Amino acid sequence: MVGLEGDAMPVTVVDHPVVQEALARLRDKATPTPAFRRELRRVGWALGYAALGDAPQAIGSIETPLATARVLRMAEPGPALVTVLRAGNGLLEGLQELLPEAPVGHLGLYRDHQTLEARAYYRRLPGELGRRIVLLCDPMLATGGTAIAAVAQLLEAGARDIRYLALVAAPEGIARVERSHPALRIWTAAVDQRLNEQGYILPGLGDAGDRLYGTG
Repeated sequence: MVGLEGDAMPVTVVDHPVVQEALARLRDKATPTPAFRRELRRVGWALGYAALGDAPQAIGSIETPLATARVLRMAEPGPALVTVLRAGNGLLEGLQELLPEAPVGHLGLYRDHQTLEARAYYRRLPGELGRRIVLLCDPMLATGGTAIAAVAQLLEAGARDIRYLALVAAPEGIARVERSHPALRIWTAAVDQRLNEQGYILPGLGDAGDRLYGTG
């Protein structure tokens, strides 16, 4: 993993070979929808694994078939997963494999293609967010508008430890999020070159939601 740190907000690029192979397949315009879903799920698992490397733990004990063993367990309450509909669901599937007991929240946000600003239409979140690590998944950190709006809603709901998981991120989006939420930490598979005139990431991979659901 490669850490790219500014004054306050660290960005971690998960450069594991398995993640980068999955990202290459996700970028390929010839990758069909079923394979796109599979690879996005794999990256979601890996990003979550990386983001939880410093999760708090508690000492406990269990009975093995042979003896009592001291063990480390994740401290309660465990992490919560929050997906930004609809493209975030692709990462969410991998996170649910990693953390099958984690509660799941949903934020309905879409980008207005005229203003490039985020519009909210749905919110349903788990309880005790102030005591949990919250893994917020949204594949494309482009202009930063959706990320800023999603984090603001989570802070309003009481979350304090929010970790943003993105498949790819644009430098412009990272900079804008840092100005609004300087304490936010980001895990991504790549920081790409830039945004085009329509606010899409270059080289990117197109519209993640359309490719995930075959609607492009």
